[in-house]
Amino acid sequence: MTTVTSGLTTQQENRPQAAAKPVRWAADAVATMREGARLRLDYSAQSLWRVDRVIDGIRREGAPYAAVETVLRGLGAYAGEVIARETGGEWWATGGDHWIRTPDGRLWDPVDEARRCFGGHGSLRLLCRDATAAR
Repeated sequence: MTTVTSGLTTQQENRPQAAAKPVRWAADAVATMREGARLRLDYSAQSLWRVDRVIDGIRREGAPYAAVETVLRGLGAYAGEVIARETGGEWWATGGDHWIRTPDGRLWDPVDEARRCFGGHGSLRLLCRDATAAR
């Protein structure tokens, strides 16, 4: 789990401006998984089991990080959207990095957690479990 301790955002109607990119990355990942892997992702916490398995499969195939960086970013953003929807959290961004801020004030880095999964040291499912535990 990666927890971030600082960040800024500007509000724009219902979603923070910081949400624009990760929401798009998540939607792209959902479409890619549906079309390429025939895997349906429904923005539920349970779907993160499948996402963890997809990342594990990519890692086991020995794909170089540079070749899968965009996919990992999308799957991390997808996990962030799951956390935001489950907790009522919001996206925060600073310096090009994006986090989810849950209502209890904690900041979560699902994009980095996807990278950690690829390295064999993380879990988007467990990140979501930890983020939603305080609800």
